Amino acid sequence: MSARFPVLVTGGAGYIGSHAVLALIDAGWPVVVLDDLSTGFRWAVPEAATFIEGDVADQPLVEALIAREGVRAIIHFAGSIIVPESVADPLKYYQNNTVKSRALIESAVRGGVPHFIFSSTAATYGIPAAVPIREDAATVPINPYGMSKLMVEAMLRDVAAAHPLAFCALRYFNVAGADPQRRSGQSTAGATHLIKVAVEAATGARDSVAVFGTDFATPDGTGVRDYIHVSDLAAAHLCALDALVANPAESHILNCGYGRGFSVLEVLDAVDRVVGRPIPRRIEGRRAGDPDALVADSAAIRARFGWRPRRDDLDTIVADALAWESELRRRRA
Repeated sequence: MSARFPVLVTGGAGYIGSHAVLALIDAGWPVVVLDDLSTGFRWAVPEAATFIEGDVADQPLVEALIAREGVRAIIHFAGSIIVPESVADPLKYYQNNTVKSRALIESAVRGGVPHFIFSSTAATYGIPAAVPIREDAATVPINPYGMSKLMVEAMLRDVAAAHPLAFCALRYFNVAGADPQRRSGQSTAGATHLIKVAVEAATGARDSVAVFGTDFATPDGTGVRDYIHVSDLAAAHLCALDALVANPAESHILNCGYGRGFSVLEVLDAVDRVVGRPIPRRIEGRRAGDPDALVADSAAIRARFGWRPRRDDLDTIVADALAWESELRRRRA
């Protein structure tokens, strides 16, 4: 077990970030959360974490925070994540994801932080030539979201070559589900993630679920994605942190997925199974920037970090998401 030093988590009041914070605290890491609460929630940060409201690009704030708290690792989640929005408003994504990440990386270098974990995405691959996708596949993003993240990966590679900072960029596939203990989950109003939308429909928050496109080059014509449980993804960040601490000279770029894809219709069938009744569906046109299929080859993270998912089951992911949706409705009542 590596020594436990303070870890700065940006975006730690958001969906994935809050689960990573819970996993870090459960494992005994001191945690400092920096979040501007533009999309996150203060209640999602547990009392055991130190919370600072602020912007990752506020370099005087971040550098003072690093020095004051003795931060030795940064896990960077803060950013914008909606693919269609990135197509409509690319400058927002290059500002929030790329420009602000550059400022944060510079603050890390100035503060002597040796370990940096970055929330990247399978969108860096664009339309893959082969599925499942290996990490050495071509990175040709087809939307500004993917490009904004790929540019940060490039910055991290260059900075790691020039400074004593090693990084791990984790390329997420489709994240879903919620903390099995119902401490956190996807809570953003107007979320676009399929499973979130479907469980909202199941609990009456929406009247139906949209199926965006039925003409993809897939067996049933709907887009295929690799859905990973958010708790398994959070565990991957702890594996990455342990690996960076154990070998501070080695950086990593790794996929986070299960290696199995499900189509939109297969996911909705799973929701119907878990709920016990059909959820109304409506067919709409394809969204800009959506590839046919994104499925991870996850052999590298399993071999390199010994990462072993514990909730690798679509019905389990849906059930946890549904339980959180019910919990969220209870809290808002």
